Amino acid sequence: MSRSPRIGVQLQPQHAPDYGLIRDAVLRAEDLGVDVIFNWDHFYPLYGDPDGAHFECWTMLGAWAEETERVEFGALVTCNSYRNPDLLADMARTVDHISGGRLILGIGSGWFERDYTEYGYDFGTKGSRLDALAESLPRITDRLGKLNPPPVRDIPVMIGGGGPRKTLPLVARYADIWHSFVNVETYREKSALLAGYCADLGRDPGDIERSAEIRYRGDAGATLSFADAISAEGVSLFTVATGGPDYDLTAAKLLCDWRDRNR
Repeated sequence: MSRSPRIGVQLQPQHAPDYGLIRDAVLRAEDLGVDVIFNWDHFYPLYGDPDGAHFECWTMLGAWAEETERVEFGALVTCNSYRNPDLLADMARTVDHISGGRLILGIGSGWFERDYTEYGYDFGTKGSRLDALAESLPRITDRLGKLNPPPVRDIPVMIGGGGPRKTLPLVARYADIWHSFVNVETYREKSALLAGYCADLGRDPGDIERSAEIRYRGDAGATLSFADAISAEGVSLFTVATGGPDYDLTAAKLLCDWRDRNR
C-alpha cells in the first residue's frame, strides 16, 4: 500500500546533564511537526565521552506519554535482553494508556556489549540474542492479549534490523513497522527477501510500514536526495537522530518541510 511520508526524530538520551534539556527537546520537536519521537534503549553513551551523562529509556517514555499531545513515540529500539518479555508488554500497555494510544513498541535483539557487562546481563552471541528475541515476541503478543485493561489500540510493533536468516522472518511474522539502516541498493535486496518471507506466511508485505534512518551531515541536498530515492522504494517513515546537550532540530525541520511538499 502507498503511505504518506512521516518524519521521526530520535532524541538520544546522552550527554544531557539535566533531564530538562530532553524535556525541552521533546516539546520543540512536537511543536515543529514531527510525527514520531524516539529515544534509544542503552545505559551509556554510544559516542562522545563513554562515561558521559545518560538517562534510562522506558521511565523516560512514561514521562513523554504525559508531556506530549499529538506525536507517536517509542524506543528505537528496546533491547529484548534487558526486560522479561511479559513485563515489557505490561510496561508498553501502561505507557500506551498514559498517552491515549500513541506508543510504538520498537524492539531488537541488542548489540551494545557494555550495557550487558555493566548491568549483569549475559551478552551471549548475535545468534543467541536473535533466538531470544524469537522466543520473546510470541510471549509479548500473548501477554498484550491478556492484560486488563487491554491496550488502547493494537500497539504497533517495530522491529529493527535486517539480518536475512533470523531478523527478516521475525519482521514478516510480527512487525507492523520494519526499521533498517540501509542504502537504496541494500534496502531493495532486503525488501525482496522480506516479501518472500511474507509470502510464505500468506501476509501482504505492504502491510508492514518501512522505516529508515536518515543521516544528516550538514548537506541538505544530499539528505533530501537520499530521502527521495529511498521513498521511491517504499520507505515512508524517515528518522533523523540528534543528541544532547544541544538537540539541534535543523535536520528534523528540513525533513518536515520535505514531507509537507510531498504530501
